[in-house]
Amino acid sequence: MNTGIRAKLDRIAERFEEITALMADPDVQENPKQFRALGQEYAQLEPVVACFNRFTALQRAHEAAKEMLQDPEMADLAQEEVESTRHALQELEPELQLLLIPPDPNDERNIFLEVRAGTGGAEAALFAGDLLRMYTRYAELQGWKCETISESLGEQGGYKEVVTRISGRNVYSKLKFESGAHRVQRVPETESQGRIHTSACTVAILPEVEAVEAVDIDANDLRIDTYRASGAGGQHVNKTDSAVRITHMPSGIVVECQDERSQHKNRARAMALLQARMLADSRAQQTSEQAQARKLQVGSGDRSERIRTYNYPQNRVTDHRINLTLYKLDEITEGAMDQVVDPLIREHQIEELAALAEGGE
Repeated sequence: MNTGIRAKLDRIAERFEEITALMADPDVQENPKQFRALGQEYAQLEPVVACFNRFTALQRAHEAAKEMLQDPEMADLAQEEVESTRHALQELEPELQLLLIPPDPNDERNIFLEVRAGTGGAEAALFAGDLLRMYTRYAELQGWKCETISESLGEQGGYKEVVTRISGRNVYSKLKFESGAHRVQRVPETESQGRIHTSACTVAILPEVEAVEAVDIDANDLRIDTYRASGAGGQHVNKTDSAVRITHMPSGIVVECQDERSQHKNRARAMALLQARMLADSRAQQTSEQAQARKLQVGSGDRSERIRTYNYPQNRVTDHRINLTLYKLDEITEGAMDQVVDPLIREHQIEELAALAEGGE
């Protein structure tokens, strides 16, 4: 095991013992706030320490078995024990290292998925529709729920932009690396000479903000407009000013919601989306320097970098961040996204472990 990671584990074990002693202190028990904070830290460290204790016990057993090899009468039995403990250590070490990776507080949150057509005109809008379908099919396979928040339809189909709320278990943890520029290469239906065109869309994944983390927004900084929804929804939607558009004037952020028949519900949804965008912008500013140095640009919200190309003639999907190429575009666009999602998650874990090994922090 890397010395930096081992040092980190030793410090965690020491801290766990310290917390255990503190929680047994009557003075601490009489301080609810301190006791609660220690309890939360205890719960976070306990699985790491339990796994580390199993690992160190196996190491001791392995070393003892190697010493037994010196005894001719015990050599055969000792060899079996050496192989058994070595195999167990090899299996347990990756599990222990993964437990060391700090959890992302947003991983279990619902998200707002934003897809916007970029360069490519009508073909880009059609591609935005294809991306939305890919994500909604993936959501269905995961058992998640999708709700359209707002949409602006393309003139020949697809979307100029669309915002969807996706809710369910571990939504953000699965989709957080999808933010960025997505490029498509294919022959448009309107192309008479069979030439391949390149178009692009941007995707943003915004974790939904909890009330306790809500950004403080001055009502005087908001301009709220109502209008008639243009999308599907029946006669009631189209005949009443139920859709809501909110502009945060200092930042220029504009959000809208037209999905619900109730203006009140649309306003609440639009405010939730505004909170998510403002919090994402705030976090992006705080982590921009770190994000620029990281291949996956985790949490940066950077929409300028081309992260993935979908080549229809070759049935190919390429993720440029990890040099992953799959000739399974037809499967992936039908929702089989784990083939690209899981490698991104693994690459992120490798980077986190490398950082731990370097700094032991």
